[in-house]
Amino acid sequence: MREVSPIKDVEKIRDVKNLMVDHGDFRDLLIFTLGINAGLRISDILKLKWEDVLYENGKIREEVLVKEKKTGKTKKFPLNDAVIDSIKAYIKKMQSFEMEDWIFPSRKKNGGLKPISRIAAWQMINKYCKSAGIKENVGTHTLRKTFGYHQYKNGTDIAMLQKMLNHSSPKITLRYIGIEREEMNERYKSVNL
Repeated sequence: MREVSPIKDVEKIRDVKNLMVDHGDFRDLLIFTLGINAGLRISDILKLKWEDVLYENGKIREEVLVKEKKTGKTKKFPLNDAVIDSIKAYIKKMQSFEMEDWIFPSRKKNGGLKPISRIAAWQMINKYCKSAGIKENVGTHTLRKTFGYHQYKNGTDIAMLQKMLNHSSPKITLRYIGIEREEMNERYKSVNL
């Protein structure tokens, strides 16, 4: 399996989101926006149901509680404005849904009885990122890595980021988000003898 990179350029992130809006793919926009803003693994994103993000009255929850598939740990996180806006846009586009429905139902013949697959999510992310001119390797993990990268670059302490991503050490977190290699390259380039 090839290693994927975070999307480091904020303009490219905007380009991806704008392409999704232009194509009317508000389901895909929400997957992408949630991934880059919550740091969830794609397996945890795809398993979300409406009852996980909405109250019975249809109001969007302030915080979401997810049991991570990989670690078995419970993760609680707030929804930021970008995610809330994406939820609202997606709901507006939907014809109807039940609270126990998958947020990201498959568009295949199963009539939404299953969420989309990791492969379908990968294809969607790859398609939009390539259309936006992103040359680096991308995949479903790109979303989580993008979250981590921008958290770090915006001043989130590495220990806090490690906890947010449920990693076992700061070194793993730095390598995961591509900072270790980036900083090493900067050090090499800084010495011009």
